[in-house]
Amino acid sequence: MKDNNFCGIVLAGGTGTRLFPTTKAISKQLIPIFDKPLIYYPISILMLAGIRDILVVCTKNDLASFKRLLGDGSHLGVNFKYKVQDEPRGIAESFILGSEFIASRNVCLILGDNIFYGSGLSRKLKEVCNDFSGATVFGYHVSDPERFGVAEIDDHSKVISIKEKPANPSSNLAITGLYFYDNDVVDIARNLKPSDRNELEITDVNNSYLSANNLNLEILARGHTWLDTGTVNSLHEASNFVQAIQTRQGLMIACLEEIAYKQQWISKKELQNKIKEYKTSSYGDYLRKIYKEL
Repeated sequence: MKDNNFCGIVLAGGTGTRLFPTTKAISKQLIPIFDKPLIYYPISILMLAGIRDILVVCTKNDLASFKRLLGDGSHLGVNFKYKVQDEPRGIAESFILGSEFIASRNVCLILGDNIFYGSGLSRKLKEVCNDFSGATVFGYHVSDPERFGVAEIDDHSKVISIKEKPANPSSNLAITGLYFYDNDVVDIARNLKPSDRNELEITDVNNSYLSANNLNLEILARGHTWLDTGTVNSLHEASNFVQAIQTRQGLMIACLEEIAYKQQWISKKELQNKIKEYKTSSYGDYLRKIYKEL
């Protein structure tokens, strides 16, 4: 399978204060969402898009834990690198921290607490990566748009404006935590001025592309689900969602080894090695089922 010209960044930093006291001892992205760590879900999206070089941005305190969980990625046919974010200074800082990793490539950034699910999602992601230029973001209809960056669109679904956490949203179309950019994003991020929150805002990055008439919006239809797991309640709801889907369908969401095998990035033997490692866990049982069906 031919690799695309994209690298990926998973932003897994931050202090997780909204989840205290739990996140005083563990990164939010390491909390289980039903049967696997939260960070598996955004990583799976990058893998489904065909992205194999992935940078995990995290805090210094959590670095060892992420390395212990994910390693160098060779068991998945991918390449994990790590970068420490000393303190949260905005989503857009990811491109500055990851500038050497990005080099001359395009980049897909996904927030470490975002979960995406839906039929045909892998195909859509790969289509976005093909013949890419500018920026592509994803919109999703929500009931509480004031919590997010909000897109206003015209009758042709073309973006007119994007506003960050507006008090009076012009629509209920939120910009999700999944962003595709060409290599210009590194310079754009470096030239941003901090907002009133003293952060480099991803909305300012998107508006820079919008001003250049180089921003594409993909609206996720009703058959897709986007979950932003920033609160205790949303974490619980996400776990229930994953449990319901997996129990009903018998198919696992964000099983990294399954994705890697279907992408032809690992061999049947390598899949068997992971089955031995996970032994009697439910995750291992699922891999064993997958292996028997090959």
